[in-house]
Amino acid sequence: MPRLTAPELLRMKSAGEKIAMVTAYDVTMARLMDRAGADMVLVGDSLGMVVQGEGDTLRVTLDEMAYHGRCVARGLERAHLTVDMPFMSYQVSPAQALQNAGRLVQEGRAQAVKLEGGVRTAPAIRACVEAGIPVVGHVGLTPQSVHAMGGFKVQGRDDAAAARIREDALAVQDAGAFCIVLEMIPAALAAELTALLQIPTIGIGAGPQCDGQVLVCNDLLGLDERFKPRFVKRFAELAGVVEGAGRAYVGEVKGGTFPASDHTFDPGGKLYGGG
Repeated sequence: MPRLTAPELLRMKSAGEKIAMVTAYDVTMARLMDRAGADMVLVGDSLGMVVQGEGDTLRVTLDEMAYHGRCVARGLERAHLTVDMPFMSYQVSPAQALQNAGRLVQEGRAQAVKLEGGVRTAPAIRACVEAGIPVVGHVGLTPQSVHAMGGFKVQGRDDAAAARIREDALAVQDAGAFCIVLEMIPAALAAELTALLQIPTIGIGAGPQCDGQVLVCNDLLGLDERFKPRFVKRFAELAGVVEGAGRAYVGEVKGGTFPASDHTFDPGGKLYGGG
């Protein structure tokens, strides 16, 4: 099955087809989300928080992004793979951005890279696009700027802030990005940008009028009962299921009932239980 491409995702916007993006970090989740029909899978630098347990995304390295990109790529047959460029991998210069984006394509098997920021990031986006690397933009709440923004807060609430986000989004499009993530901005602003832009908008905490939506797989599966942002809908509650399975396993090991004969090999290499 051919993988979805940037031009095909652009066509989805013009055809009015919603785009489902999921953030994943390993081959198992990638395979399951691909089979579920996700159009795009993002390897997000949110792995710093979700996988590594950090309080933000700022310590994630390019090597780690490439590693997780490779893992996820092995699980995909149809979904388009985008990989985040981590903090300080593109901010120094367009040349630095191009070199590191190239690494994520070569080593991380990315079909596209995602860069945070608008006007200030446009030269880096343009350098990547001119070299033939598709780019996804990201405006609104940009987690790599969490300290400058004073925390993970809704952006664009007043007219001046909304105007800056509008300028950022247009700069991202003009630089050649084929898609843009809108994070934690008022729904009305996201709807305005979706109508204004010719490239697909992917919302997270940005209302229903975007061309698509993105959620982290762990969040939509309910794997962390402590994480309850307003914009997340849990489509399952698996934290209790996983913990319950773990408790059952521990209980059987301690009680001596696992492994049973069905899980044990005889001298000939066959299962005692006849499997």
